[in-house]
Amino acid sequence: MRVAIVSVGDELLAGDTVNTNAAWLGQRLDERGVTVARVTVVPDDVGAIAKVVNEYRAAYDAVLVTGGVGPTHDDVTMDGVAAAFGRDLAASDEVLEWLTTTGGYSAEDLAAGTTEIPEGARMLVNPEGVAPGCVIGGVYVLPGVPAEMKAMFGEVADEFAGEVGHTESVVAAEPESELLDRLAGVRTRFDVTVGSYPGENVRVKIQGSDAETVESAAAWLRDRAQRPATE
Repeated sequence: MRVAIVSVGDELLAGDTVNTNAAWLGQRLDERGVTVARVTVVPDDVGAIAKVVNEYRAAYDAVLVTGGVGPTHDDVTMDGVAAAFGRDLAASDEVLEWLTTTGGYSAEDLAAGTTEIPEGARMLVNPEGVAPGCVIGGVYVLPGVPAEMKAMFGEVADEFAGEVGHTESVVAAEPESELLDRLAGVRTRFDVTVGSYPGENVRVKIQGSDAETVESAAAWLRDRAQRPATE
């Protein structure tokens, strides 16, 4: 399964907010064997949201859109997703029932637009907040508030599945450029994928479908890499 993540928000583009939602979703999806093929940030703009959603829903098995969900003036994600499908937003009786029964709100308490989702969409409950999410045509719309996003993803996590692989990490206390020959050696000798991530040390991530092969590849590299002094 291949998916794309679309994060909505001017504050993300301006650097006012760090995009922790995309990182968290990427980790959870990877754990389920799902390949995240794209992560894109778009502004609070209906046209920009609709364009990216249309492109990605045609290219991937699912699209997760986070942020810009709610009744305030700059919460336009539902409008953008509806536009991508050529639908209107409509008040949902299901959303209203959820908010008035489970949420304990009265209809008079709700801000205008709170119950609106794209026509024909499936409502997603928000265990941590008021703004609902939805699913339409493989596009999952989740809130931007991290606690709400995580809780709502938990409601649909089982809808995302793939071939779960095996992973080993090797930490090397030498420059990435000096490891190139040994990284190439791992790829040549073993049926695995290799990624290297420099920092104070270099973390090498080895992945594959066979646990024994991955372990052997990691052991081969550990024997040939300089280990940090603290190991």
